[in-house]
Amino acid sequence: MNKVEAEFGNLVKAFRKRHMGKGPREIRTTFCKHWAICEMEGNLSPVEKFIASAADGKQALRSARTEMVKEMYRLHRPVEMEKLLGANFVDLFVDIDLDKDIGMSIFVFDEDIEKKFSV
Repeated sequence: MNKVEAEFGNLVKAFRKRHMGKGPREIRTTFCKHWAICEMEGNLSPVEKFIASAADGKQALRSARTEMVKEMYRLHRPVEMEKLLGANFVDLFVDIDLDKDIGMSIFVFDEDIEKKFSV
């Protein structure tokens, strides 16, 4: 992970903490063409872990941790990330494994950020 990828991860963590109350414990970011791929561990709060222990709670929590996160980025454009990369945010793909507490977010930008920041 290069310096810009690490800074991008810090921005993702801060954004989620600001808008969700908690960011991931650990984050690794990789730039691949127009994508910033973030692998995140330690996403769930103690209350969310309790909710995920029930079968019906797991589906509601999975929806909240995917669809609601995407909506959050639609409502609150990640301008700090755009400024860091000098590229416009286009879309976001999100998934989470609640049992392992590992999430993936793929941020799509309008420029090839891998080429722009390759070491």
